[in-house]
Amino acid sequence: MAQHNEMGKIGEEAARRYLVEQGYEILETNWRQGRLEADIIAYKDHTIVFVEVKTRRNDTFGAPEMFVNRKKQLSCIRLANAYVLQNRRTEEVRFDIVTVLLNQTGCQVSHIPNAFTTVG
Repeated sequence: MAQHNEMGKIGEEAARRYLVEQGYEILETNWRQGRLEADIIAYKDHTIVFVEVKTRRNDTFGAPEMFVNRKKQLSCIRLANAYVLQNRRTEEVRFDIVTVLLNQTGCQVSHIPNAFTTVG
């Protein structure tokens, strides 16, 4: 497996553990619809939360969340629509970003709730 894929899996596992510790129920991981994939779909407070996980070794080239550009956001929104329709869900939907910075001493997890919306 490529090193960046392995790093991504480590980051997604750290994000999942963090969300569970914060009281989220994990509904799906790596849920796919066609070519689109949701890293984590979680549930808390009557809200379905689609979580994009960005893992980096450092922030030299910018904060990891800056790499969730508008194109990626639109993909997340399309995927959320497919998930809600396919699973007949009626709850509110939210889009979060969890960033994971890996270093020699472990990882630093940051959570950005409601990082983007379907408007704009």
